[in-house]
Parts: sequence; C-alpha cells; structure tokens
Amino acid sequence: MLSDKMQQALNQQINEEFCSAFIYLGMSAEADRIGLPGFSNWFKMQYQEELGHAERFFNYILERNGSVDLLPIGKPELTEETPLSLFEKSLEHERHITVCISRLKDLARGESDHATDVFLEWFVREQVEEESNAQNVIDQLRLVGDNANGLFLIDRELATRTATPAE
Repeated sequence: MLSDKMQQALNQQINEEFCSAFIYLGMSAEADRIGLPGFSNWFKMQYQEELGHAERFFNYILERNGSVDLLPIGKPELTEETPLSLFEKSLEHERHITVCISRLKDLARGESDHATDVFLEWFVREQVEEESNAQNVIDQLRLVGDNANGLFLIDRELATRTATPAE
C-alpha cells in the first residue's frame, strides 16, 4: 500500500506527464505553423509517449490500491518559436521532469517503498534518453545554423520518427 505522501507525489507526477504531453502537442502545432512537418511529427510522437508515461503512473497507483487524483493542467507558453527554441524548451522541460523523477526516487527510498523505487527505475533510464534525444537535435540545429538545406534535412529525419510501443 502506498503512503499518503507517496500517493500524492505520484498523482502530482501524473499531472507532470499530462502537462508534458500538452506542451509537446503545442510544440507540434507550432512546428506545423512554421512549416516543419517533420518537427511537428517528432513532437506529436513525444506527445503520445508522454501520455503513455502518465498512464504508467495511473496504472501503478491503482495496482497499489491507491486513489488517482487528476489535477488541472495549464496552457503551454509557446509564441513565435524557432526550431531551436522549441528543442531548447523541450530539453529544459525534460530536465525538470528528471528532477521530479529523482525526487520521487528519493521519497520512495526514504519511505523504504521498494516497489515504487523499482517502478521508478524505468523512468530514470527514460529521462536519460529523453534529455539525450533533445540535446542531439539541438546540436544538429546549432551545427546547421541558418542553412535552410540543413534544416530541411533535419526536418526529413524527424519525420521518420514513429510511435514506440509501450513496454
């Protein structure tokens, strides 16, 4: 059984994951608006992935006989973005989620909640991948600078991303 404090923290993480999904959906729309369908696709796939993360937390709380409390999410702040600024915001947000997951791990360990500690390991590894993916695109965008051909090639590459099946 989950402690009240752990249940509340896991419910907060569901909210963080839904906020992430909403941010990525907004980024997808912004990338589409500026004429980059590959970028839009990448962000749309990220949106779907974040929904899957929220569902993992949702199901875990229920498996532990807890209560799910869905909290409101805010509007993403995206205006006049560039491809680089979108990915910089993505990386910044993923770093925020990494901190959230780390705090959950600390709480689980502090409460000797071994089941939750083990459950969170997948998210720790996932966050390493999330930050790396965003940083890789940032590095590519900085490398090509204002070169339209380079941007076109990155857009084509990002268009190939497909949904990853849930584990």
